Amino acid sequence: MATTETAFSLFTDFDINLFKAGKHFKLYEKLGSHLAEVDGVKGTYFALWAPNAMSVSVIGNFNKWNSQGYALASRWDGSGIWEGFFPNIHEGAIYKYAIRSSVGGQYLEKGDPFARQWEIPPSTASVVKAPKPQWTDGKWMKERGRHNALDQPCSVYEVHLGSWRRKADDGNRSLTYRELADELVPYVKELGFTHVEFMPVMEHPFFGSWGYQITGYFAPTSRFGSPEDFAFLVDAFHNAGIGVLLDWVPSHFPVDAHGLFRFDGTALYEHEDYRLGYHPDWNSFIFNYGRNEVRAFLISNAIYWFEQFHIDGMRVDAVASMLYLDYSRKHGQWVPNRYGGRENLDAITLLRELNDAIYSNFPDVQCIAEESTSWPMVSRPTSQGGLGFGMKWMMGWMNDVLEYFKVDPLYRRYHQNKLTFSLVYAFSENFMLPLSHDEVVHGKGSILSRMPGDEWQRFANMRVLYSWMYTHPGTKLLFMGNEFGQFSEWKHDESLLWNLYRFDFHKGIARMVGALNAMYKARPELHELNFDYNGFQWIDYNDTKNCILSFYRKDKAGNGLVVVGNMLPGSHEVYDIGVDHAGNYREIFNSDNADFGGNGFGNSKPLKTEERPSHSRAHTLTIRIAPLAFMVFEVVKTKEKMSVKPAKAKLSGAPKTKIKPAKPTPAAKAQSSKPKTTEKTTAKAKATRPAATAKSTTKIEVKEDLKDVPYALKRGRRPKPNE
Repeated sequence: MATTETAFSLFTDFDINLFKAGKHFKLYEKLGSHLAEVDGVKGTYFALWAPNAMSVSVIGNFNKWNSQGYALASRWDGSGIWEGFFPNIHEGAIYKYAIRSSVGGQYLEKGDPFARQWEIPPSTASVVKAPKPQWTDGKWMKERGRHNALDQPCSVYEVHLGSWRRKADDGNRSLTYRELADELVPYVKELGFTHVEFMPVMEHPFFGSWGYQITGYFAPTSRFGSPEDFAFLVDAFHNAGIGVLLDWVPSHFPVDAHGLFRFDGTALYEHEDYRLGYHPDWNSFIFNYGRNEVRAFLISNAIYWFEQFHIDGMRVDAVASMLYLDYSRKHGQWVPNRYGGRENLDAITLLRELNDAIYSNFPDVQCIAEESTSWPMVSRPTSQGGLGFGMKWMMGWMNDVLEYFKVDPLYRRYHQNKLTFSLVYAFSENFMLPLSHDEVVHGKGSILSRMPGDEWQRFANMRVLYSWMYTHPGTKLLFMGNEFGQFSEWKHDESLLWNLYRFDFHKGIARMVGALNAMYKARPELHELNFDYNGFQWIDYNDTKNCILSFYRKDKAGNGLVVVGNMLPGSHEVYDIGVDHAGNYREIFNSDNADFGGNGFGNSKPLKTEERPSHSRAHTLTIRIAPLAFMVFEVVKTKEKMSVKPAKAKLSGAPKTKIKPAKPTPAAKAQSSKPKTTEKTTAKAKATRPAATAKSTTKIEVKEDLKDVPYALKRGRRPKPNE
């Protein structure tokens, strides 16, 4: 039986007072397991909050999981903390806490809520670990305030690490953190995204929860490697000039026996009353935000990921479920607040305190709310009465735009308000435009599968959707697979369909995403005033007959880009746009570019304005408009040469690493030939696209890196089975 060195403690009286008040935001330095040396003897110090326990002992592979020894001592100060030092327990030891509850004498075996590492699921024990990451990202950390500023471009690639790509020749396993550093980092960089967002990486027992039901809040999942390996991945992104955002889940936790649920035999982290503490949608439990120690746990957890793993931002999951006591509940299934309302006052306090703590310690990061209601001032400072987030997901835009693009073009004239309505409230918050994982699961289909028409029209519609997102005010988020037009729903236990890169239409979507990212980053008109009404100005939103939108995007200096979007498969040889400035204009982006899978119908030569009014503006620019396409025009400066500049994007359309794709599925083998059509200059919806009369000179340099793929494709043809 081991002897407990009760005289040793990491806690001071000040720590205890902060903890009781809910103001200790670095609890990970005190609670949990910590390597220590006492009187020249090396071992491990353990500390656990379990105020309703009768006894607590440490069990593990060092004592044959015997609960009779290694007892922790209860502190005398009423904090509910148990602690003790045990010699000769070293890094790598596997352990749990054996808790005898004072309520009914229940015996529980629990993992450590503050463990820095856990066993690989389905095993459930904690691991004694003192992570020692090796950082080389000093330059990024010094400059990241500029990268994360609200007037800078923010284009996010959302990733589920376990299914982005898998090793089919090695049991279909997921990539490790270090393999992801080799393959994911260059891929994201090549596509031009500024940030990557990981779906929850915290340890979770059920892989099918996608990480949203967490038991190990302070540990990267061991499925893909060690904490040092995860830090290596973050470091690699930073050295590539890419920020790292994490999904974080303070809204609920699962019922797993080794987790937080009824931790000491009582509702310690949750509410005793199921009307307050149970989440019916997810069969999980809601944190008790009114309990000081729970608030300190959650805020400490957020601070931990910023401090220990250099992350650049958090997307806080399911904020709406936190804010409303009646969220997803019927009458009689919830308890009003003290004023009789449905607002969760404790959650409001937590979120404000959380954001104040994060931004005061890390002013160069971003906190983003996934909040789906009209709750006001989510992304406004707490000093002004807001919740204090830096950004909020624009769920209304996402819902409206996906509904619009499902509509047959023949009827779109009656639904144009679904595109334009978002501009009514676009500047009421700092909005991020998401096309996230939630839109490609649960029977919704992929983004591509929702597009109407024949194959060419479906891809053209997808190009229009992405172009609208990138030219609309707000930052951007795109879920993995959407960048090349995956045609099936996302499946968490399968790899993305990388073999689709063999086909021109899919590769064209990726090239266009790269070009959009390049333009978005290069042109301040598209990002400097993302959250300011001065950055957007309609030219015309009333042409419902032709389903054409035109508008300005402007920067702080007043420079403007003219954006024109055509939502119908008919082209226009002559279309007038009212503009502010006389002179010469050139097309700098066209989603109908042949390199993107389009037909190259556009404006290859500079265009000169006429001195006649249009759209209440003094000058008129006459352009050709491609079918189902977005076009962007800039004013040619007086001293510049009158030529059309090529798009500044370099994209191979595939990961740098070699990919050996799976055999194409029957759906992937479907015929993809383009219909032969004649040119139309009407805006009426057609079943096929018009032929081009002018090819854009916009060029994207394409390098074919899929050397092990039998690439026998010609434009518009699928490969034969054996090619």
